[in-house]
Amino acid sequence: MNFYAIKSIYQFEMARTFRTLLQSIASPVLSTSLYFIVFGSAIGSRIQEIDGIHYGSFIVPGLVMLSLLTESISNASFGIYFPKFSGTIYEILSAPVTMWEVVIGYVGAAATKSLMLGILMLITASFFVPIRIDHPILMAFFLVLTCISFSLFGFVIGIWADSFEKLQMIPMLVITPLVFLGGSFYSIQMLPPFWQKLSMFNPVLYLVSGFRYSFFERADVALSVSITMILVFLTFCLTVTWLIFRTGYKIKN
Repeated sequence: MNFYAIKSIYQFEMARTFRTLLQSIASPVLSTSLYFIVFGSAIGSRIQEIDGIHYGSFIVPGLVMLSLLTESISNASFGIYFPKFSGTIYEILSAPVTMWEVVIGYVGAAATKSLMLGILMLITASFFVPIRIDHPILMAFFLVLTCISFSLFGFVIGIWADSFEKLQMIPMLVITPLVFLGGSFYSIQMLPPFWQKLSMFNPVLYLVSGFRYSFFERADVALSVSITMILVFLTFCLTVTWLIFRTGYKIKN
């Protein structure tokens, strides 16, 4: 394992983040604050509690998950796409590094950024609503695994994309709607039976539900199912990444 190469890629990506703190950190935190102001004031005044939990506190896991998913994908996809766009990807391919060392460097940096952002989101949320975490280890498990899984997914998108528009297409048109419809701001138990069943086909529901369980011991689906789903998704992303490097899809050409 070439740890020097991994460290170089990791440090380069992290340095890019600290050069753009306003865009990378301040903007998502400000957006989260606005969510709390809008949802907490406008909707929270009409919905006092859900499952015995104050509405403002109830939406915290959903908001954190929304930011984690979108930021993990965006950071990782742009991180690998820009070297393709500028042509510097060939320097990496010609260097004595394996595919997994490249993946660990880029995905590790993207996951670290998202993890930092998730912690900042929780700190920001604590200024607006009371937060309790019943299972901190479980919360950290979901936080880390979500960051890694969706950073891998973003890495795949960055390799697949051949334009800046495609980089934004999946997060904006697929991930964000799935998060909003995945019980981030409500419990699916509030929906009619038909829509409850339809929501079960939304993979993000299992992430939000498991993450919320670590806070309040309240979940729309069983915890074991949520853990299984995130592990399945992680395995899927690892498999796709391996196939991409094995075949050279959109890299060698």
